Amino acid sequence: MKNLETRIRINASVDDVWNVLTDFKSYPEWNPFVIKIDGKGEVGQHLTNDIKMEGSAVQTFRPLVLVRDENKEFRWKGKLFVTGLFDGEHYFQLKSISENETEFIHGEIFSGVLVALVMGLIGEKTKAGFEAMNTALKNRVENLNA
Repeated sequence: MKNLETRIRINASVDDVWNVLTDFKSYPEWNPFVIKIDGKGEVGQHLTNDIKMEGSAVQTFRPLVLVRDENKEFRWKGKLFVTGLFDGEHYFQLKSISENETEFIHGEIFSGVLVALVMGLIGEKTKAGFEAMNTALKNRVENLNA
């Protein structure tokens, strides 16, 4: 098992961050990493996500939504081909620092027999993708409130 986690402070309320994070239709306008999400994002439902890592072709995943706790957490789990090979439990958590400041935590817990091999190949690109999305989310939310 391997956990990859990133954090960023956003100068906006958790409500504002949540609204942008869960507005999937706007992702192509601002998100350089998760460039498209189709689906409602309800627990027990599958999404269709297009992920773009630097230097790689777009990859499409169909993760299952595990958690949708408004203004707190959104989490899904995806897999490579079959469960247990290379699985990823992707999460976004929002923590209120103050009325107008939010800590955004973006991570993924990787598991399965191919974790060491796959993370050796894509680990750094994945972390860079998380950080690019975090920065883009921060800019999007803060500019909407400007």
